[in-house]
Amino acid sequence: MFIISVLLATAAAEQEALTLDQIVLRHVEALGGAERIHALQSLVIRGIHHEGGVIPPDMPIRARNYMAFLRPYYGVIGDPALANPDLREGFDGSSWEYYGDPGIVVRTVGAAAAATRHTSEFLQDSLVDYREKGTHLELAGSEKIGDRECYKIQVKLAHGFQKYVFVDRETFLVIADRKSAPIHAFGSSVTSETRFSDYQPVNGVLFSRRELEVEIATGRVLAEGRRVTIEANTLHDPSIFSPAPRTRTPLQECLEQLYNERTDTISVMYTYRLLKSTHPDVDTREGIEFVGYQMAKMSDFPASVELLKANAADYPNSASSQFGLGRAYAAAGNLELAKQAFERALQIDPTFKKATDGLNALR
Repeated sequence: MFIISVLLATAAAEQEALTLDQIVLRHVEALGGAERIHALQSLVIRGIHHEGGVIPPDMPIRARNYMAFLRPYYGVIGDPALANPDLREGFDGSSWEYYGDPGIVVRTVGAAAAATRHTSEFLQDSLVDYREKGTHLELAGSEKIGDRECYKIQVKLAHGFQKYVFVDRETFLVIADRKSAPIHAFGSSVTSETRFSDYQPVNGVLFSRRELEVEIATGRVLAEGRRVTIEANTLHDPSIFSPAPRTRTPLQECLEQLYNERTDTISVMYTYRLLKSTHPDVDTREGIEFVGYQMAKMSDFPASVELLKANAADYPNSASSQFGLGRAYAAAGNLELAKQAFERALQIDPTFKKATDGLNALR
C-alpha cells in the first residue's frame, strides 16, 4: 500500500512539473498527433447554434449553421450556396461582413475585425502550432472546471486578443476557455466561459461537438452550439471565402462607397448629397441608418454623426432616424446630444422601445 501511494504521489508530482511546451505537446498528441492535424487542409462544419440559452429540446438538430476553413488562413461563416443570406462574414486576408439587407459588403477594422479573425482560427485551437501563428502562451497555474482539474493557460493571439484556455490534466483536451468581449457592438465587455465536450474523431483528429457559453458573473447561458457534421479536406477553392460577386443597385453602390470613405467626412457628405440629387425618388433612410451604424462600429464617429444628422433632417418624421443619430452620439461620447436625439425619437413615436432603452442606458 505504501509503495502504491508513493507511485501515485510521484506521478502526480511529475504531472505538476510539466512545462508549458510539454502540456502543449500532450494536447497535440491527445487530439490525434501533429501528422494527422497537419494533414487537415480544410474543414466544413455544419450544425446548430442557439443564442440566449440552451438549445430547446423541441428544436430539431439539423445542419443549419455553416462554417468553413482552409489553410493557411481562410475562414467563412454562412453557406456560400445561399444566394442572399441575411448575414455572411469571413476572412480572406482581411475581415468582411455581408448583410442581405441592404445587400452590401463592409470590410471591417477594429474590434469587429478582431472578432472575425479569432473566429477564423483553423481548428479553433489556439495551442496547436502556436509559435508559427505568433501566439504567446503563458502557464497561469491550475483551476477546476466543473469536477475536472485543469492547466490554466493564458493565450494572447498575434492580433492582441486575449483569453484563458483550460486543458484537462488527464485527457489533455481543452475543455473550456474564458474571455471578455462585448456581446453587441457598443456594449460593455462581458466575461464568459465556453465549455467544450463530446469529442469525436474526424480523419483521426478529435473535435468537440458541443459548446456551451455561460456568463461568469450571473451563470446565465449565453449560447449553445452543436456540430452535427464535420467534413475534412473537401474544399480547395479559396474564392468561397470572399464576398460573392453580385449585381448592385445604385443605392447599394453608394452605401458601400460611403462606408469606404468613412474616414473623410467631407467626401462622405458630398457622396450622400450626390446620391440624393441624382436619385431623388430613392428612399435612402434605412440604408443610411445602416451604413452610419457601421461607420460608428469602426469608431469613425465624425462621418457617422454628420451622415446620420443629414438623414434625420431628410426624414424628420422617422423615429428610427433620430434613434440612429442618438446611438452614434452615444458611441462618440456625446451623451447630452444622444439624450436629445432619443427624446426626439420618442416625441415622434412614444412606443419606440429602442429609444427608450437608449435613454435608460444613459442614466
